[in-house]
Amino acid sequence: MSGGQIHDEDISASSQWSESTAARYGRLDCEEGDGAWCPEITVEPDHLKEFLQIDLRSLYFITLVGTQGRHAGGIGNEFAQMYKIKYSRDGSRWISWRNRQGKQVIEGNRNAYDIVLKDLEPPIIARFVRFMPVTDHSMNVCMRVELYGCEWLDGLVSYNAPAGEQMSLPLYPVYLNDSVYDGAVIHSMTEGLGQLTDGVCGLDDFTLSHVYNMWPGYDYVGWNNESFSSGFVEIMFEFDRTRNFTTMKVHCNNMFNRHVKTFRQVVCYFRSESDWEAVPLSFSPVVDEKNPSARFVTVNLANHMASAIKCQFYFADAWMLFSEITFQSDTAMYNTTLAPPKTGLPPNTQLEEDPRHKVDDSNTRILIGCLVAIIFILVAIIVIILWRQVWQKMLEKASRRMLDDELTASLSIQSETFGYNHNRSGTTSEQESNSTYERIFPLGPDYQEPSRLICKLPEFAQSSEEPASTSTAASKSTTATVVQDGVPHYAEADIVNLQGVTGSNTYAIPAVTMDLLSGKDVAVEEFPRKLLTFKEKLGEGQFGEVHLCEAEGMQEFMNKEFLFDIPEDQPVLVAVKMLRSDANKNARNDFLKEIKIMSRLKDPNIIRLLAVCIYSDPLCMITEYMENGDLNQFLSRHEPEGQFALLSNAPTVSFNNLCYMATQIASGMKYLSSLNFVHRDLATRNCLVGKTYTIKIADFGMSRNLYSGDYYRIQGRAVLPIRWMSWESILLGKFTTASDAWAFGVTLWEILNFCKEQPYSQLTDEQVIENTGEFFRDQKRQIYLPQPVLCPDSLYKIMLSCWRRNTKERPSFQEIHRALLDIQP
Repeated sequence: MSGGQIHDEDISASSQWSESTAARYGRLDCEEGDGAWCPEITVEPDHLKEFLQIDLRSLYFITLVGTQGRHAGGIGNEFAQMYKIKYSRDGSRWISWRNRQGKQVIEGNRNAYDIVLKDLEPPIIARFVRFMPVTDHSMNVCMRVELYGCEWLDGLVSYNAPAGEQMSLPLYPVYLNDSVYDGAVIHSMTEGLGQLTDGVCGLDDFTLSHVYNMWPGYDYVGWNNESFSSGFVEIMFEFDRTRNFTTMKVHCNNMFNRHVKTFRQVVCYFRSESDWEAVPLSFSPVVDEKNPSARFVTVNLANHMASAIKCQFYFADAWMLFSEITFQSDTAMYNTTLAPPKTGLPPNTQLEEDPRHKVDDSNTRILIGCLVAIIFILVAIIVIILWRQVWQKMLEKASRRMLDDELTASLSIQSETFGYNHNRSGTTSEQESNSTYERIFPLGPDYQEPSRLICKLPEFAQSSEEPASTSTAASKSTTATVVQDGVPHYAEADIVNLQGVTGSNTYAIPAVTMDLLSGKDVAVEEFPRKLLTFKEKLGEGQFGEVHLCEAEGMQEFMNKEFLFDIPEDQPVLVAVKMLRSDANKNARNDFLKEIKIMSRLKDPNIIRLLAVCIYSDPLCMITEYMENGDLNQFLSRHEPEGQFALLSNAPTVSFNNLCYMATQIASGMKYLSSLNFVHRDLATRNCLVGKTYTIKIADFGMSRNLYSGDYYRIQGRAVLPIRWMSWESILLGKFTTASDAWAFGVTLWEILNFCKEQPYSQLTDEQVIENTGEFFRDQKRQIYLPQPVLCPDSLYKIMLSCWRRNTKERPSFQEIHRALLDIQP
C-alpha cells in the first residue's frame, strides 16, 4: 500500500470519522490527511462492524501484515491494540483468519508511531482483506496497515477432498486432518484451501511436526486405503479461470516402514467449460521402496486446458499422505511458491519490500535512518558498477563488431552446393546485437583447450590441391593467423552461440572453429518444398518452429553415406526447422550459421542435416527424425524387465539395452567434445530413438511445450534447464565439455529411472538453485540424485564422477564412453 501499487479506489472502509481520515489514508508509514484511517464511532468491546478493506484485484499469497496507529506529528495518539483479519477470494464469502492454534485475535500496537509486523501462520490466499480493530474497553481507534506477499500464480481458488483421518500408532495417535482448511469440513472438505496450499512441506518423518510444535502428523493430510473401496482418493481443484496446465507437483510422504508410500497411479480429468473431458490423463510414478524421504512427484499435465481438475490418487500401500500440491500453467509456468522454506515468506516478488529486519520497539526510527544511509551507499556502489558494465559493454560491442565483420555471411546457391561468403561490399551490414543472441560469459582458464583443432577438422586444413579461389580473403587471413600463432586458449577465444530457431541455444562453438567452418562450402542440397507433408508441430521458439514432416523422394537427394531402411517409394520421417519470415537479420544469420555447423557434423549418434530449403522464405533445414520419438517419451512408456511388467503386460527394455543407449549418447558426446562443441542441453528429451535402440543426439527439446516444465525462466535472462546444469553453469554462466559431462550424469540417471521422474523432483526450482550453492561452498551439504533401483554401483560411480565439484576432476567423454563399454555385458 505505501508503495502505491494499491490505488486509492481499492482501499475502502465501513465508515470514516472525517474526509481527512478516509480509508485511502490508512497506508503504513504515510502521514497524509490526518495521518490514518479512523472509523466514525468509538470502537466498543466485541464490536466487529468497523473495518478497513483492501481489494488486491487478483488473488495474492499473503504471509505478513503490518499495522501502525495515528501519530500525526505528535497530535494524534490513536491505535489498535488488537485486531482480526477477514479475507475473501470472491468478495461474497468471508473467512476469519485463525492461527495454527485456532486463535483469531492478533496483537496490534502499543503506541501510535511504531510499526508492528505479524506473520500470518498459516498464510492466506485472498483478493479482499479486511482489518477489523478489536478492543477490551471503549476507545478511539485509528489504523495504518500494509500487506506483504506475492501474486498467487497457481490460480487455485479451492480444492475438495475427503477429510483427513487418524492413524493409530502404538504410543500415540497421529492426526492427519487438514487443520487450517478454510472451507466447510463435515464428512469431506469443500470450497476451501488449506495445508495442501500453504507453502509448507512436511518432514520425512510424518510423526514429527515442523517448526510449529504441533501434534504428530500436523504437516500432512492423510487417508487410509481401508476407507476407500475404490482404491483411490479423489481431489477436485477449482481455478480462477481456464488455464493451460503443464505440470502438477505433489509432495508425498514415503515412510514405507509405517505403510506409507507415494501414490501408485493418478488419473486426472479436466473440465474446460461445463463438461468433463471423456478421456482422462494417467500417470504412474516409480514406487520407491529404498529411500524413505518425502519428495515431490511431478505429474505432466500435457498442456490440457481446464478450469477444474479432478484427480484420483491410487494407494500404493495402506496410507497415502500429502503435504503440498501445486500447479504450473501458461500464466504461472514458473510459480516460485511451490515449496518455500518454513520461515513464512515464499522466495518471490512481494507487494512491498520485506521488512523483517525492523525491530518492534521505540528504536525503529533510528534503525530506519541507518537503513536509509546504507541504501544510499549501496545505490552509489550500484551506479559505479553499472557504469563500469556499460563501459565494458561498449568495448565488447566494438570487439564483437570486428568479429561480426568477419562472420557476417550470405548464402549463394552454386550448382548443387551453396557457399558461405563474407560480405565485402561497400554497404554496411546490420551489426546491432539482439538480446536473444548474446554471447555467454567470458570464459575462464578451466575451459578445455582446443589444441590441434585443425588436425581434428582435417577437411578444413589448407591443401595444395585446393584452388585458392575457393576461400575468401578473410578466410585465408584467418587460417594464416591460426597456423602462425597457434590456436588460442579458451580463456582467450571468443565464443559463437548457435541460438537456433527454436530458442534451444544448443551449441557453443569456439570462434576459431566457426572461422574454419565458414571457409568451406557446404555439401547439402536444396529440397523441393512441395515434397514435404507436415504431420505435427513439435514446438516453436521466438523466431521459428519445428515440424515433424514426411519427405517424399528424400533418398534421391541424399549422399551415399546416408542409409535409409525405407524403400525409395516410401516417405521418410524428418524434422523441419523453419525460420519465420519476420525474423530479424541476427536470427537469419544465426540460422545460416546453424546450417553450416549442422552440415559438418558427421557421427552415427548425432542427428544429421539432410537438406535445406533456402531458395525462398521461409528458410528451412531438414534433419533426421527417428521413428520412436525422443528417449524420454520412449522410456516412460516402457518398464524394466521383471514381474511387474509381466503382470501389467507393459513393453519392456532390458538393462543391457539401457546401457547400450547410454553408451551411444556418450559416443555422440565424445564426437562433439572432440570438436570442442558444447551442447548445453543434454537430456533424454534431446535424444531420439530409432530401430534396435539406436540413439541420436538432437536439440529440439526446449522448443516442445511438453517439456516446458523442465526449464526455469529467469527474468531478463534465458530459459535454463537447471535440473540438468552444473553448479558453475547456473552460478557463473560457464558452459564447457565438463558441464556437458555433468548433464550426461543426469541423463544417465533419467535412463536408469525409465524417465518416470524429473531430476530432483522433491525440490522446487528455487531449492535446486540453492543446492548448486551448496556445491559451490562444498561443505558436504549438497544433495545428489539418489541411486536408481536398477542402477549397479559401477554405473552410479560414473554418475557421481560427472557431478564432482572440480571441473578438472570430471571424466572426459572418452573416459565415460570407455567405462560404459567395460560395464556392458
